[in-house]
Amino acid sequence: MTQIAPETLLSVDPLADSDAPGPGETTLLEIRPSRLEGVVRVSGAKNSVLRLMAASLLTDQPIILPNYPSQLLDAIVHAGMLEALGKSCTVDAAGTLTISETQTPPGDLVWNGRSIRNTLLILGGLVARTGYGSVPLPGGCNLGDRKYDLHELVLRTLGAEVWEEDNRLFARAPDGLKGGEITLPLRSTGATENALIAGSLATGRTIVWNPHIRPEILDLADFLRKMGAQIQINGQESIVIDGAPKLSGTTHRVMPDNMEALTWLIGSVMTGGDVEIHDFPAQDLEVPLIFLRESGAKVFRDGDVAIVRSGRPFPVEISTGPYPGINSDMQPLFAAMGACARGESRVVDLRFAGRYGYLEEFAKLGITSSVQNGAAFIQGGKKIIGGEVKALDLRTGAALGLLGLVAEGRTLISDAWQIERGYDQFIAKLRQLGAQVIPNP
Repeated sequence: MTQIAPETLLSVDPLADSDAPGPGETTLLEIRPSRLEGVVRVSGAKNSVLRLMAASLLTDQPIILPNYPSQLLDAIVHAGMLEALGKSCTVDAAGTLTISETQTPPGDLVWNGRSIRNTLLILGGLVARTGYGSVPLPGGCNLGDRKYDLHELVLRTLGAEVWEEDNRLFARAPDGLKGGEITLPLRSTGATENALIAGSLATGRTIVWNPHIRPEILDLADFLRKMGAQIQINGQESIVIDGAPKLSGTTHRVMPDNMEALTWLIGSVMTGGDVEIHDFPAQDLEVPLIFLRESGAKVFRDGDVAIVRSGRPFPVEISTGPYPGINSDMQPLFAAMGACARGESRVVDLRFAGRYGYLEEFAKLGITSSVQNGAAFIQGGKKIIGGEVKALDLRTGAALGLLGLVAEGRTLISDAWQIERGYDQFIAKLRQLGAQVIPNP
């Protein structure tokens, strides 16, 4: 087992601007027309592993995570944050992460590198474990109005004092967190996760009303049960958590990334490809798969393997919504597929109403679109021409990458490190599938 080198852990200059690429991160990605063909395996999920890593703060015993996406930039940043809090992170040749504790975590996360939204869950873990915590205000993708008031609601309901100061968020509960009834005004994945993490060490019973139940939430609950918490999930109605006085270490395999699986599936359809996707989490993608089949995807399944063979994109018409529906992260990928279809596609994001900034980048590739009454309309069937575009966020970058595969000429994506924040070995896997991709760090 090899300890992660400090420069790999940090991945960014600790004094650098939080939105700047770090050493070795891809700043510019060149993509040329390519047909995706071959076999690819889905990595461990970004939206799962970061939550598991935050929950490791709840115990002083080792946490072992097989199927760890070791090249995922957000996971590397998170590992650096854990190191700053007294944890040791090592990855073996099989891709298993072991988190052990070298000292009791200090309450303050001192971190001047790029921030990620998961700092909110770190705060929940710190105040639950030590009675105090402070973290940098969260970073991550800019998706419009993504406040952290629901996270404050969770911690305050459990008895913590929460305040903001000098671009940091603080929480304090000197006598420990106490169970309570948390009513979420809207279904929030992050707030539900924080309630699970904080409630697992709170004294007494915590009830979360109107939680957002999705695969990553079920996975986190299973992980916390293995550590010793008692958690009962009553569908989308409520979660009941009976906190434990102390939690133990455990081994838990990181679930496969449904967003990555969807990316390769849509990429195969857009390029008229023939892709065999292993560790395909079909059970987490039932509704998206229905819409994709109706939009021209030809998907054949054999256990955890999906074969996507020479489909032709038809116009798409989707609206995002809570699981099991199409989540907001998926809509730029559906829009990219719609741009390759003959006719008009319509995308409505009911969660982040302003999440259509990617359409300005699509326009640089010759794609015509408009936003009317909160809905995005994409005119497909026209020639897509390579150009210079920018990865405004993680999923925009991935969608632009797929469009680069079908554009005429070359496509240059700046800020391509955004893609690597959420995709493990993105460039290597594209090449494995026959794509012409040239990174320029």
